[in-house]
Amino acid sequence: MTTVQPETTTAPAALTQVRDGIMVITLNRPEARNAVNEEMCLLVGDALTQAEQEPAVRVVVLTGAGDKAFCAGADLKALSRGERIIPAGREAWGLAGYVGHAISKPTIAAVNGPALGGGTELVLASDLAVAADTATFGLPEVKRGLVAGAGGAFRLIAKLPQTVAMELLLTGEAITAHEALALHLVNRVVPAEQVLSTALELAATIAGNAPLAVQAHKQIALGQTPEGDRPDERAGWESTSRLLPAIARSEDAKEGPRAFAEKRQPVWQGR
Repeated sequence: MTTVQPETTTAPAALTQVRDGIMVITLNRPEARNAVNEEMCLLVGDALTQAEQEPAVRVVVLTGAGDKAFCAGADLKALSRGERIIPAGREAWGLAGYVGHAISKPTIAAVNGPALGGGTELVLASDLAVAADTATFGLPEVKRGLVAGAGGAFRLIAKLPQTVAMELLLTGEAITAHEALALHLVNRVVPAEQVLSTALELAATIAGNAPLAVQAHKQIALGQTPEGDRPDERAGWESTSRLLPAIARSEDAKEGPRAFAEKRQPVWQGR
């Protein structure tokens, strides 16, 4: 087993291991519920690029460290300090260096805990998902005056029946792992301690197949070009890019997080 880590005096924000054709990427900020910062974006994005370039890597598994959460989305504390979340020059990669970074190798989300907001968007960006029975899924951005800007809005509507997806998008309510399984949002639900091992078993089955044929099936099924472009998603990304800035600058976008921090109901102004 090889471990790829940057030289640093503190724990890196993501860890990468490769074994038997499977790359495991671990979001490694358990103290922050694996919230995404700039370092995590760089490390995960670089790992995906490595996976794409190395023929020996046949499947990628994405999981989170600890037992508190899979991923809590963007690090709001970092944002409040004026720090970047998406590295300059890597904007196309999207949140965590992952949601916009399509590769030809299959990807599996091993969801070890709650995956709300950006966490759900990481799951939606994955080809398959194994969830802990403690996991929850949802896009609660509307409860904070925000928009699911990492592909969540248009990917959720593509994954679920329209009426179900619209209810989740408009209410911001979450669903349990078993509800996600019934809706085919995830492939398996297992006890939390079995999430990674189950995902690795699924990955091993895929890795045992002819790699070029597997990659071809993924690209055909998702309409993905060899360069990683997905033309069917262009309209969704364009709408997100068009609407997100105005929402982010709105008074409601300031009020939502403020009310959350003050543990009170937000007072919306619609502007």
